[in-house]
Amino acid sequence: MKTKIVLLSICFSVSALYSCNGQKGKSSATLKSREDSVAYSIGISIGTNMKKDEIDKLNVDLLVQGMRETLKGDSTAIGNDAAIGIIQSFLTDKQKMKSEAAKDEGRKFLEENKSKPGVKTTASGLQYLVMKEGTGPMPVATDTVVIHYHGTLLDGTIFDSTIERGQPAEYPVNGFIQGWIEALQMMKVGSKWKIFVPSELAYGERQMGPKIKPNSTLIFELELLKIKGK
Repeated sequence: MKTKIVLLSICFSVSALYSCNGQKGKSSATLKSREDSVAYSIGISIGTNMKKDEIDKLNVDLLVQGMRETLKGDSTAIGNDAAIGIIQSFLTDKQKMKSEAAKDEGRKFLEENKSKPGVKTTASGLQYLVMKEGTGPMPVATDTVVIHYHGTLLDGTIFDSTIERGQPAEYPVNGFIQGWIEALQMMKVGSKWKIFVPSELAYGERQMGPKIKPNSTLIFELELLKIKGK
């Protein structure tokens, strides 16, 4: 099953095939039948996903040759089992490179950020900036809190925000990522902090949804509105 998913990710993961390496402009495709339209549409689907997955620099001529030889039943330069292994190895290595790049980007950001006015760094590496100091009690790990938050990647991409939804969230403190667990237990009700969470205090090497890549450093504006029952 995993093998089929990987192959479909490549095969239905190839922008119109030749446009990847050619000049942009009006398509020269001639579609004379429904089958032509289906074939061209498959090419668009594959190419679109290749661009999205950042594997659009592959040799398109060889890609088409491999497809053509397989569909015709001709012998191929690489056997099917070996091809699957090559694809899996390539995707694994590419993901590892992207993950390491994200970790390096996060380290560089945090190193520069820690010297900015008002930014404090804890022993764990969590960084925070007090935007507003509250006067209420501080929660403990077993408390349930009501919060507003606005989460972004280092490039400013918003991945989650109760502010945008217009509805605060309610969770137990110990149900959050480690960076939040630490920050919330230092905040008084009514406080609003900006926290900078290293990847190891966030989701680590896990991918979370379509936007949070492995080893991502995350930024949150976090406001503690209430501790349930207090």
